[in-house]
Amino acid sequence: MGAFERLITMQRQYQFKFVGVMEPIQQSRKIERDRRRIGLAQAIVNISNKIWAFIDESLEVTVIIDMVQQLTLKVVDIENKMEFILTLVYAKCDVIERIELWDSLYYLASDMTSPWFVGGDFNVIWDEEKNFGGLPVSLNEVNDFRHCMNTCNLSEGFKGSIYTWWNGRADEDCIFKHLDRFFSNLEFQKLMPGIEVTHLSKIGSDHSPMLRSFNPNATPIKKSFRFLNFWVKHESFKDVVKENWSAYFHANPFTLFNYKLKKLKKALSTWSKATYGDIFQKVASLEEMVVAHEVQFEMNPTHLNRERLQKVQADLIKVWAIEEQFWKQKSGMQ
Repeated sequence: MGAFERLITMQRQYQFKFVGVMEPIQQSRKIERDRRRIGLAQAIVNISNKIWAFIDESLEVTVIIDMVQQLTLKVVDIENKMEFILTLVYAKCDVIERIELWDSLYYLASDMTSPWFVGGDFNVIWDEEKNFGGLPVSLNEVNDFRHCMNTCNLSEGFKGSIYTWWNGRADEDCIFKHLDRFFSNLEFQKLMPGIEVTHLSKIGSDHSPMLRSFNPNATPIKKSFRFLNFWVKHESFKDVVKENWSAYFHANPFTLFNYKLKKLKKALSTWSKATYGDIFQKVASLEEMVVAHEVQFEMNPTHLNRERLQKVQADLIKVWAIEEQFWKQKSGMQ
């Protein structure tokens, strides 16, 4: 299935209000014909020199900045009476050329008071965990990316596979990366408190489509601390408890106990995130890698390909076991 056919299928499933398509201007007649296939009533070409947009009649879209690496729009949802800034990113592969992108985001953030949503292909990973295969990660590139997002007060969250890009190869040439992201500022999170970004499968493309959905009536959920039973099986668990179950002052026993408990809860939360990460994201990522290695083994059933497939399958089984323990505890089973 081609990328455009996938877009039509997704539109029928999710009913988007805004669809942007990067196509040369000479493709305008074809796109105008295809707007009925996509299922949106209105199609315009003057959103920028490189973006065709299919826009629902309940939206008003205005271009603020049109650059090679980013397009910033002002979006007004007339029906829901909402207004926000949307920055769509397609970053250069070169670290020097990306400086222009970071500078443009710094400029936008300097006086940004509106809800702001930033996303697309940043062509750089956030940390080493978001990279499998390929050349070693450049810490300078990672630090530039992180510094820009943190300085602009942008944060993210997502569901699905960690990896959003695959080079379509296997063996020593196989590369998975997390290049596509969506960030938002605090104002946007308040405007759309129920927002979720889900990484969909890579059908029709080497990148994962990112589905953004939200419930404007949802209220923010404060995540409470939950002790997970499988923690105790980890070799470093007792050391974390021993190190943090301490207090260097004298007080009422109940005050002392409360202080120790709060300190340990915070330490265990940080330790769990660093040790296990997001279990469900790991499952989704490993399942995707297993499928890729299965395809490669079927095409070229060598001993080496079998070993690589078995290694990824073993990793998936380990994470499955942890996930099973999580659901077992949550369901109250003995």
